[in-house]
Amino acid sequence: MTDQNDQLTEPRPRRIVVVGAGVVGVCCALYLRRDGHHVTLVDRMSPGEGCSFGNAGLLARSSIAPMANPETFSKIPGWLIKSDGPLSIRWSYLPELTPWLLRFVQAGFRNKVDETAKALHTLTDPCVDLYKDLAQQAGRPELVRQSDYLQVYRTEKNFRHAACDFDMRRGFGFQIDEINQADIQTYEPALSNEYTHGYRIADHGYTVDPEALVKALAKMFEKEGGVVKKADVLSFDVNDNKPDKVVTDAGTIACDTVVVAAGAFSKKMASELGTKVPLDTERGYHVTAHDPGIEIKRPIMEGDAKFLVTPMAMGIRFAGTVELGGIIAPPNPKRIENIEDKAKRMFPEIKLTETSSWMGFRPSIPDSLPVIGPSSEMENVYFAFGHQHVGITSGPQTGRIISDYVSDRLSNSGVNAFRCDRF
Repeated sequence: MTDQNDQLTEPRPRRIVVVGAGVVGVCCALYLRRDGHHVTLVDRMSPGEGCSFGNAGLLARSSIAPMANPETFSKIPGWLIKSDGPLSIRWSYLPELTPWLLRFVQAGFRNKVDETAKALHTLTDPCVDLYKDLAQQAGRPELVRQSDYLQVYRTEKNFRHAACDFDMRRGFGFQIDEINQADIQTYEPALSNEYTHGYRIADHGYTVDPEALVKALAKMFEKEGGVVKKADVLSFDVNDNKPDKVVTDAGTIACDTVVVAAGAFSKKMASELGTKVPLDTERGYHVTAHDPGIEIKRPIMEGDAKFLVTPMAMGIRFAGTVELGGIIAPPNPKRIENIEDKAKRMFPEIKLTETSSWMGFRPSIPDSLPVIGPSSEMENVYFAFGHQHVGITSGPQTGRIISDYVSDRLSNSGVNAFRCDRF
């Protein structure tokens, strides 16, 4: 991919509608506007108030292992048996979910882990530097912090099971050190002394307020001439096999180009624009302790239960677990209770008297790779969705890739892994 700052020619300005005001859509809109296009960002919610609001905030540069793999499959039965496990399925949703699950299993056995990891690394690796620059430009540098993070375990068995994953990450140049119980207590004294093994992963980062970060980027986009429109996208007017209008409940927007970046709600839009994508939803939960009575210095992944703990401006956030159940069913209060129970065990002195909870929809593709790039059916349509657990991490690089595609700059064949016609 080329460096946008080195371009000598200006692209032909287009009227572009970006659908979706989460972190991915906002980044796409911002970089497209900086290329000189006339960009309107449309969402039924204000920027940053959907899935981007509730994520754990980790800028996970090294989260490049595909979710679909035989190692994961071996753990799924145990996770499902446990009522407080990291994975649950709403069984009433199973008939609709089954095609996605079958593709997930197929991807796991066919997956070339190294190739998938290489593609994800393209998205995740530059995230900390890109966010630091963007936050500085937006006048909110305090929202992004550079740090290491820890992944800790109570049992040596689970610690050793994770070794292959971390060896793969080391192969991409990440500095990862094994740590023992004494190290863990030194780094994070508030953690339970039950944690006897772990990994310290260097050179990562996090945001102390994901919603505020997305809103700051959206505000910068508006200051630079972009338009934010709060409206529900209803349909597209297609003529000569190209959408030339986006129909919303607040009026119609004429356009030359459409970018679909609506997260878990992108499947229906992509289908209307001629592309079938196996997108489904992981329902993610968080609990934020607003007066926790303890302090942590960095993000911490609970390696046994698979959830992340992050210090934030509004307290300490516990985020994670996966519930497969679509976008219609209400939140499951049991998932919230499970997170709170694990928080108490993880931090024996924590106070959970002032908390807030949330549930949102992670857009997930069976092969663990998002869909980024042009439609194979309509030449003025681009897709940017399906980022699963690395949405906030991948936002800026996804925006750059989309802007490179639209402006005919793209030269890095590595992004072909994200094409929409790979299924």
